[in-house]
Amino acid sequence: MVRGYRTFGEFQRAGEGIATNILAGRLRNLETHGLIRSERNPADQRTVHYRLTEKGIDLAPALLEMLIWGARYEDADATCGVIEYLEKNREYILGEVRRRWEARDATPILPKFDENAFGHPTVRRSS
Repeated sequence: MVRGYRTFGEFQRAGEGIATNILAGRLRNLETHGLIRSERNPADQRTVHYRLTEKGIDLAPALLEMLIWGARYEDADATCGVIEYLEKNREYILGEVRRRWEARDATPILPKFDENAFGHPTVRRSS
């Protein structure tokens, strides 16, 4: 939603360490429940792109709140600046998510957490 990932490989390289069979199962489950759909890349028919459906994009507000919560309370690589940015710019982020979804623009809204683009230390929470 905010990183612009579209392919299985991009999700796999996202840094979460999800096993390929687990990732495949999760994508299949999201597709079965109508949150995403798979479509062939028009530029390379061998590549499948995953795309949120209208039902999936309508979850953006809830997902954003979960992202903020997780970055604050769970062991994550989110910087304090990322958390602050997300909290202070909810409407902008949600508007951009929808605009980019409608335009099929996969440009990430947020950089990878480890890029420290917001200039604050990484938050590490222990359970």
